[in-house]
Amino acid sequence: MVEFLPRLIACSNRFRVARNACPAVLVALGAVLLAQPGPAQSPAANRSRTVVIPASSHSLAGDVGKAAHTNVRFIAGAAVSPNEAPPAPGYGYETPQSLACIYRVVPSIPGCNPNETTNTPSGGSQAIAIVDAYDDPTATFDLTAFSAQFGLPLKAGQFQVVYASGTEPALDPTGGWEVEESLDIEYAHAMAPNAKIYLVEANTNYNSDLYPAVLEASNLVVCGQTAACPAHSKGKGEVSMSWGGEEFADEVELDAFFTTPGVVYFASAGDDPGVIYPCASPNVVCAGGTSTARNEYTGNLIGEITWQDEGGGISLYEPEPSYQAALRRQLQGYRGVPDLSSDSNLNTGLWILDTNAVPGPGWYIAGGTSAASPTLAGIVNSAGRFASSSASELTNLYGVGGYGQVNDITYGACGYYSGTFASLGWDQCTGLGSPRGLDQR
Repeated sequence: MVEFLPRLIACSNRFRVARNACPAVLVALGAVLLAQPGPAQSPAANRSRTVVIPASSHSLAGDVGKAAHTNVRFIAGAAVSPNEAPPAPGYGYETPQSLACIYRVVPSIPGCNPNETTNTPSGGSQAIAIVDAYDDPTATFDLTAFSAQFGLPLKAGQFQVVYASGTEPALDPTGGWEVEESLDIEYAHAMAPNAKIYLVEANTNYNSDLYPAVLEASNLVVCGQTAACPAHSKGKGEVSMSWGGEEFADEVELDAFFTTPGVVYFASAGDDPGVIYPCASPNVVCAGGTSTARNEYTGNLIGEITWQDEGGGISLYEPEPSYQAALRRQLQGYRGVPDLSSDSNLNTGLWILDTNAVPGPGWYIAGGTSAASPTLAGIVNSAGRFASSSASELTNLYGVGGYGQVNDITYGACGYYSGTFASLGWDQCTGLGSPRGLDQR
């Protein structure tokens, strides 16, 4: 497999300039990747694997108010591959089809078993822009091969990498941001396979690079890559940010970055107790984490519960938004997060393909609330509602209390010392709950 990498990277770089695919390299490396063995899942196999929380996901004291971290973790170790397309026999990890089944993006079947669920998402329109730091040189190939593996449509020109500064960023030496980018683009596309996907790469994970990249992503969503953007031709869509940092007193001044008309913003709630920014912004849909619970013998879904490690709580600085007014007794005048949640538990994680990962190219199981932000952005895009802003999207959700649109998660705990519990209605563990189609009212 390694012998393909120099050709693949060169191919990926040429694609960005000329917008042309490199079919020979894609087919050759694709055949190698998809031929990797897929051993039957077992408790012993799980124990032989290593949970990796990359350096990019560590929160450093010196980064507060200056830089952001990813919220991704993954499993490395024994060779794994979803050996068939789809389903992938022998595994209990989530596929595009099983997630779409759980969240009713497609017609559901009992159990939403990853080894049996074959209903492939087919919705989506307009655009979703993913904002991340550093460069992922194999992003184009990875999304192409991932889509082929799971039978997802991907048209020429439907995915595009954009450098926020105009020049190609460096690689993240830890490899964490590259894994983040693979997860983000693959599951935004998985839930809304007909939407245009932009990967907007900031030069670094410093706020001074990431927030201008958010503006670039917003412009791409509403205007595409046209030089001029007449009012009558503006589009709508979503911007996903799977990163964040500890709250800081001046964060409210950054809320204006998330106000481009026609754009709904999503950000991850974090993988530790407490609140992070930009998830805390009232102009952002905060994406929390859940865990899918499956029968260990059949793989069938038992239910959805909280994910113990997910972030959430009450902001220290952001005032209570109008759409959360009914929660005043709980929030005491401040913003509460998350708003919506989806599967983020690594033990019930998502298949991703990353041929640029530091442990080596191949298939990984990924989790963390980094999985929730692009997944929810794709589900909302697929619903086709296209709210005029995040506040409008959230006003709709909170206005009906989520009834008919969400799965209310009422079992499990989260937070410091697991002292916060899921409950009926909104709570600090999973917000209103997880999506239930969002267009089925």
